[in-house]
Amino acid sequence: MNKEKQIKATLPSGFKDRSGDELALKKKLLDIIEKNFIKFGFSPLETSPMELSSVIGNSLAEDDENPMADIFTFDDSGTDLSLRYDLSQGCIRYYSQNYLELPNPYKRYQMGIVYRREKPGNGRFKSFGQCDVDIIGKFDIKQANAELCNVIASTFIECGLKKSEFVINVSNRKIVQGLMNELKIVDEKQKQKVLRAIDKLDKEGFGFQGVNELLRTERRDSSGAITKGANLSDEQASKIIDFLKVKDLSDLKKNMMNPLSQEGIKELEDLFEVLKYSEYADLVKFEPSRIRGLDIYSGWILETALKFDVKNPKGKVIAPGSPCSGGEYLVTKFKGDPFLGTGISIGIDRLIFCLMQKKGIDSKEQKPALVCIMDPKFLEKYYEILNTLRDNNINSEIFLESNKKLSKQLDYASRRGLSVAIICGENEFKDNTVTLKNLKGAKGENQITIPRENLINEVKKYI
Repeated sequence: MNKEKQIKATLPSGFKDRSGDELALKKKLLDIIEKNFIKFGFSPLETSPMELSSVIGNSLAEDDENPMADIFTFDDSGTDLSLRYDLSQGCIRYYSQNYLELPNPYKRYQMGIVYRREKPGNGRFKSFGQCDVDIIGKFDIKQANAELCNVIASTFIECGLKKSEFVINVSNRKIVQGLMNELKIVDEKQKQKVLRAIDKLDKEGFGFQGVNELLRTERRDSSGAITKGANLSDEQASKIIDFLKVKDLSDLKKNMMNPLSQEGIKELEDLFEVLKYSEYADLVKFEPSRIRGLDIYSGWILETALKFDVKNPKGKVIAPGSPCSGGEYLVTKFKGDPFLGTGISIGIDRLIFCLMQKKGIDSKEQKPALVCIMDPKFLEKYYEILNTLRDNNINSEIFLESNKKLSKQLDYASRRGLSVAIICGENEFKDNTVTLKNLKGAKGENQITIPRENLINEVKKYI
């Protein structure tokens, strides 16, 4: 092939390959999460990774001039298609198509890849995995939302987190929507900017000052980029900032008289009452700044936060964002009566990014034992050893070149990080023995010869 035609092997920005311990952790977590979703009574669903763009909508975008800017969209013979940016839209479309045949309420879980055209970094990618549960139809909202809090708490603990290492922050959009009504903020786009400004409170480089700037005319970040603000008055912006500083629900109830705000507060009080019946009530806290950036949410809001240090590749402690979030939504875009939904989504890639840095999480790849080939004439016997190992549920492989020197085979094992190699030559086969080489042991003390009948018990000591 001419050099001009050769392609450089490069991964596009915002995407990630995984292998080894990191991929082992991902598979382990996915298994734990799925089993826990099933334990809580959710049924599996798989929807298409592509939807009609009209179904996807533009709930994600912050660019008014280009509302589909954050979504991968394609023209397919005159039909606009989009890669899903979350798993909720497909679930909502599926329910709208099939609700007459589905139980009411419908409880589903789904695990899959989603796609977003956004700036990558610190555990954020353009393609990443989500693990969702949703409850859709007719149900008691306080019980459903309490159950979702319990699902998160139980799942995170099963994944290896301690109760002291995470918190489930909840709020209700009705509270701040009532406040905006009180402040005479009536323009829908302005309301949207207010909600998105609040949502950035705990983002790196924001805080109250950054939110205050976004509530007013504009914010200029460290790079010089300008984000247009909500254009609130000084008084309007100050009252919203004051609201965000209140952490006690009872104090909020005394000071916010708007009926919609009072409704949101009452719904949170009802939620906390039901949570008393579970073992996870102490993990759920009221946090007024939880507002969620997506426009679909209508009431209760949830975001988890980790309570241990997470660092970027340069070693700087960062705010990695929420590994699990969600909320309550009302679906009105499809024909027919609107229906209520509530759900949560675990960002598996963000969770992996954080847990890979935490001590005490078992993330080791289950690597095999290697059966080495000392003499090709004994190939059948080497396969007998291999089959014996596999029949006893021991991960194992045979070296795939019969004419390589033992040193090359052991070099392969070393590159793979294997723990044990099984070596048998003419003497071992004659004496019905096997030699085990401890590939992690000290030189001169890392090799033993044992009776063939002890093979399984001895190999298990290394794997």
